[in-house]
Amino acid sequence: MSPSAQTAQLLSLARSREPADRERLLVGIVEMCDAGQAEGRPTAPEVQILLDSIFMTLVVEAERDIRARLAQSLADAAWAPPALINILALDEIEIARPVIARSPILQDHDLIRLLVQATLEHQIEIARRPQLSPAVVEAILAKDESAVLTALASNPTAQISPEGLRQLVDKARDVVALRSPLARHPNLSGDLAEQLYLWVGRALRDSLVARFQLDPDRMAKAVEAALRGAHSGAEVVDSRPGVEQAEDREEMEAALVEKLDAAGQLRPGYLLRVLRERRLPLFLFALARLGRFDVRQVRRAVDSDRPELLALACSAVGIDRSVFPTILAHVRELNGGRPGGGAEAARKASGAFGPFAPDIAAMAFRRAVSAA
Repeated sequence: MSPSAQTAQLLSLARSREPADRERLLVGIVEMCDAGQAEGRPTAPEVQILLDSIFMTLVVEAERDIRARLAQSLADAAWAPPALINILALDEIEIARPVIARSPILQDHDLIRLLVQATLEHQIEIARRPQLSPAVVEAILAKDESAVLTALASNPTAQISPEGLRQLVDKARDVVALRSPLARHPNLSGDLAEQLYLWVGRALRDSLVARFQLDPDRMAKAVEAALRGAHSGAEVVDSRPGVEQAEDREEMEAALVEKLDAAGQLRPGYLLRVLRERRLPLFLFALARLGRFDVRQVRRAVDSDRPELLALACSAVGIDRSVFPTILAHVRELNGGRPGGGAEAARKASGAFGPFAPDIAAMAFRRAVSAA
């Protein structure tokens, strides 16, 4: 297909609101950009700005499976918009994983920011990223999360300094999961191998003896002395599971909403999309951001027995009266039946969508929530 015909086809798809056409549009743009890069044709600045805008708009409106395919398609693209890559890196982990692992767009400062903002699973994926720089390694060591440190120890290409390896070996005394990857780490020194020998089991001890030509008799005496000097022979194992915690998830949701808002891509339609994806915390943060409410006010509204409070908040951000029953049904399903009040209260809540401006609805929401 000629470039002009391809462009015409993409413009036709851009006019459609069907999810299948949206997916074909995203795939078509990716293929067109990939072809241009392969042929050595630089993208004109004005075209790149347009592409960035299209990508940002589409990814915010795209369903989960489309975002996942987009993340796979753009994971290796050097031309991808940085703002889009950073948003995908903050998405749920199944979507973010290929971007975090492979994207050349993500720089050290992006990865360090993700370590602060994202969930534990995102942090683990960062620690597994090939060729991690010393700056990112230091940030991982400073966080001192056992599961993330274990992923770092299992990454042979990470640029860990001798002092960093020493920190990991010291940590291995308490974190069993660190011992095996450290024993096999290509940069482990003989001195650190002797220290690690004290914490590991028989199989790893044999491996360390063979690799570093350690004296078995001397090491056996060192183990004996360590056991005599220890206050307790019990192993201390880090018990935190390698899954995201609730507070990690909330931090990620808030950061993602902030990014979308800063990029001008946070719109009322986003609220219904995230509810359909069963992501209630993201809905709360997005509604609070759109209305410039305190998220605690929004939480109070959805946990109340007054659905008109949620209706006022939705009215304040431009949600249509006809859409509110669907939003209320999703929120109740995800929030244990709250906001309560039953069908009659839901019917009365439609009065919040009266003939007044959004700023009046916002003011009424803040007053009503404060009084609730």
